[in-house]
Amino acid sequence: MFTHLLIPTDGSPASSRAIQSGMAFAKSIGASVTGLFVRPEYHTLSIDYRMLAQTKEHFDDASIIRAQGYLAEIVNAAWAAGVPCEAIHVTSNHPYAEIIEQARLRQCDLIAMASHGRRGITGFLMGSETQKVLTHSAIPVLVFR
Repeated sequence: MFTHLLIPTDGSPASSRAIQSGMAFAKSIGASVTGLFVRPEYHTLSIDYRMLAQTKEHFDDASIIRAQGYLAEIVNAAWAAGVPCEAIHVTSNHPYAEIIEQARLRQCDLIAMASHGRRGITGFLMGSETQKVLTHSAIPVLVFR
């Protein structure tokens, strides 16, 4: 049924749980995996404290190191499960759109991702990338909570 899963991560504990569950699912069905981290773009005016004290070059370097660390978790889980895997990071201020685009470009037939379960005003203010992927994706989305 499914042969190629896209598993995005944001480095959170919820994403870690989704990686483990998604990898076990991929192994059980003989699917390959693409791991994805979407790095934010640099802005000179930002509420992200990591951007305020850094130049663009320093921010980019730190973002790449962070991406490699988050993606290493996916690669290591795939290796342990014996699942074929590639890991990529891209830059965008719209993670949901990039998740959908990368799934399309890499011909994935399932997106397996975490939901943080934010509700109420927190969910409203922070937005839900998972909800946006669910709303806009043309391919199935498996959500882990």
